[in-house]
Amino acid sequence: MRVLVAEDEEVLAELVATGLRRAGFAVDTVYSGDAALAYLGLHDYDVVVLDRDLPRVHGDEVARRLVADASRTRILMLTASASMEDRVEGLDLGADDYLGKPFEFPELVSRVRALRRRSARPVPPVLERQGLRLDTVRRTAHRDGQELDLSPKEFAVLQILLEADGATVSAEELLERAWDANADPFTGAVRVAMSKLRGKLGEPALIRTVQGVGYAL
Repeated sequence: MRVLVAEDEEVLAELVATGLRRAGFAVDTVYSGDAALAYLGLHDYDVVVLDRDLPRVHGDEVARRLVADASRTRILMLTASASMEDRVEGLDLGADDYLGKPFEFPELVSRVRALRRRSARPVPPVLERQGLRLDTVRRTAHRDGQELDLSPKEFAVLQILLEADGATVSAEELLERAWDANADPFTGAVRVAMSKLRGKLGEPALIRTVQGVGYAL
C-alpha cells in the first residue's frame, strides 16, 4: 500500500505518484538515488518504482543495497532502454519486475499491485468479515450486499483493519501504511478518516476504538 517513486524526471515522477494515489496507494517521490536510499531507510515501503538511471547514486546500486539488506520492499525497475539484455541485467541485480519507458499507466498500476501482494503476507483477494466484503482487485466494498462509496484512503484503512483479522491496529501503523511521508502525525488525520469511514459503514458500528491502543473490527 505504500510506494516510493524514485525517478529523476520530476514531472514524470509526480504524474506516476498522482496516478498511484488515485489507485489507492500512499506514495512518496524522490529524484535521486541517495534520496531513495534515505527514504527506504526511514519508511517501510511495499514497492519502490525505481528508475535505473538516477543521479548521485545509480538505480542499480539502490537495488543492490536493498537486496544486500534483505529488504522486503519489492523493486519495479524503470528504464528508457527495454532491450532483452537490459531486462536480464536489471532482474539479475535483484529487481522483481522490469518496465520499459514509455509505458501504459494501467500496466504500471497492475504491476505495482501484483508486487505489493507478493511483499505482504498472503491474503485472499476478497476480504470478508461481519457482513463486510472488500474486493482488493476490483477496489469495491460492500456491507450486507450494499455498495459503499469509499475514498481511496478509507478503502486503504478498511483493508488494513480487515487484514488484521480482528486484531487491534494502532494509529501509528495506519499512518505508516496508508499515508505518505508528508502526513503530519499531529493533525488527527487517522481520527478524521476513521470518523468518515464509520459514518459510511453505518449501524450497527463495526469499528471499535481500543483506548490507548488503536482500532479493531
